[in-house]
This record gives sequence, structure tokens and C-alpha cells, in this order.
Amino acid sequence: MFRRRLPLSPLLAIAVTLALVLWLAFGDLQRFQDAAPAGQPTEAEPATRVEVVTRVAEAHAPRLVLQGHLEADRELTLRARQSGRVEALPVPAGSRVEAGTVLLALAQDELPARLEQAEAELALARAELAGADDLRRRQLISNTDYLRLQSGASRAVAEVASLRRQLGDTRPAAPFDGVLDRLDPELGELIQVGEAWGMLVDDAHLVARAWVPQRDAHGLEPGLPAELRLLDDSRLQGEVRQVARRAEDEARTFALEARVANPEGRRLAGASATLVITLPERQVHRLSPALLELDDDGQLAVKHLDGEERVLRTPVTLVDASTDEARVAGLPERVRLITLGGGLVAQGERVVPIEAESEAESAQALP
Repeated sequence: MFRRRLPLSPLLAIAVTLALVLWLAFGDLQRFQDAAPAGQPTEAEPATRVEVVTRVAEAHAPRLVLQGHLEADRELTLRARQSGRVEALPVPAGSRVEAGTVLLALAQDELPARLEQAEAELALARAELAGADDLRRRQLISNTDYLRLQSGASRAVAEVASLRRQLGDTRPAAPFDGVLDRLDPELGELIQVGEAWGMLVDDAHLVARAWVPQRDAHGLEPGLPAELRLLDDSRLQGEVRQVARRAEDEARTFALEARVANPEGRRLAGASATLVITLPERQVHRLSPALLELDDDGQLAVKHLDGEERVLRTPVTLVDASTDEARVAGLPERVRLITLGGGLVAQGERVVPIEAESEAESAQALP
């Protein structure tokens, strides 16, 4: 009896199908084994490399530069206290004089004679009062008569004093050392009481006046060193004399005065000048302005590293700055500044620090 045999082609088809199923099954299994199972940790990404430089705080006295103008330390408009005709001009205009120097001579006319008469009347009044004192002790004069004599003596004293003052006012003198900067009257001219006839200027010292913005007014006090830079590049030394306690209403700036010596007596009153004030010393760090950035609150900040190589962003105060260097306060005394790569890292991120080979190379490689 013969068995029935299947054709060859169906057997081949069945074998190929089984092989394909096995290949697909083992292929998917291998793919799943190549991928990490869910929840398993992956290999950590390498930390960012940054360049750092170590800086130590140093003492720095910042300078405040202001534009102002100069005035004489004292200026006095000379006015007549006694009317009269100009009799002499003993000091020409522009002369430097000492306190007490007679600057103008007015005609005294009858004043000396009136003074002599008033002094005689005063002597008589005092003699009568002295006699009345003796009579009063013996109760031979009434109290009313005694007071009348006493009042007459007082009037005589006042008259003598008034005439002496009037005579003195005919010879006005300089109240302080200075320069007779202006002399208006001519010989023979009549001057009335209250009329301005000259100007006395004390320019042995000068006063520089300037206006300080609100942001710079803090810390300014009388006594701070001040340097005056003139247009010819010469310099005068002095100190701050006064700082206003209240800001000006419109510009919100504070008036400042500095007094400087003018030993050579140069003609500087009324001129403009640059005023440089040396402020109290502060501990600061020097760095490139490119390292400054704004934090989330809009304040200036600097990125540096802590002891665990993590990035810190500390707010700072700009104390002084130029085109190639800034001085800031607010950082620790010793700090490792990020000089390269700071823009690629965030606060709190752990980094790999690379010490700069030199400060010059670090400055050239700033971001």
C-alpha cells in the first residue's frame, strides 16, 4: 500500500513561514534588549567646562567727577553809608589790599566841628550828672531832676557816637583782604547813602559750585578731598565745604560747594572747571565690564563659583568703571570669577573649572 506524499512546494512554503516568524520574534527581542528598560538611569551628561580666575578684594577710593563753575570765596559790593563828595581815591581799581585799608575818601565838611561840639556837650552833661550824684546822696535834688540830667548825658553820648560813625563812614575801609575789583566814582562826584561805588573780591580761595545727581549724593560729606582741574590742565587742591541736605525741585540734584586754595591769585572767578572728589575707600573687585550681567530683578550681577564648583550669581554695586575695567562691591573677599563660558551655564549648575593661564589671556577670552 503506498502513502500519499505531499507535493514539495507546500512543504517549502511552510518552512519559509516558520523561519520568518522565528526571525521576527528574535529580532524584536534583541531590539528591546538594546534599549534601556523604563525607569533605569542613563549615563550622566558631562559637566560644562568654564574658565575661572581667582580675585581678591582690594581697597579703592572712587572718584566723583562733576562739572561746575568757580566763584571767589568772598565778594562784597561796597555801598556808601554816608553821603558826600569824593575827595580822594587812595587805592586804584585792581589793587590788592589788606583789611583796614581806606578805599575811598569823602569830604567831611562840618562833621569834625559838630563832633567837637558834641564832645564838649557830653563833658558838660557828665559834670552836671556828677554834681547831681552828690546832691542826691544828701537828698538835695528831686529824683525827676536827677533822671533829667541822666537822660541828657545819655543823649550826648549817643550824639558823639553817631558823629564819630559818620566821620568813619567818610573813610570806608576794606573789611577783609582782597582785590578792589571795581571802583566806580570819580573825584568830585557826589555819592548818596546806599549807592554802590565798588566791589571787593577775596580770591585767595575759590569756591567751586556743582550739582550732584541723586545716585551719587550718598556718602558725600564736608571735608572730603577735592581737586579742581582747569582748562589749561592745571590743578588746585581743596576740600568739600558743603553738601545740600535737600535736592533742587526741578532737576532733583544736590548743590555742592568745594573750597580750594588759589595761592598764585589767578583770575579764575567765574570760570568753568572740572571738580574731582575723592570718596571714602571701599573694598572692591576689578573685572572686565563684559562679566557684568543683569539678574532677574534687573540688578547688576557677576557669576562665580562656590566651594562645590557650582555656579553662583551675586548682585554687585558698580563703584567705578572705565572702558576696559569695572570695580564692583558686594562679592566675597576671595572669589573665583567665571571669565569664559559664563553665558552657557545657569545658577546652581555644577561645572568643571579650568584656571586661566594668565590674567591677560583671561581678559582676551572674555565672552
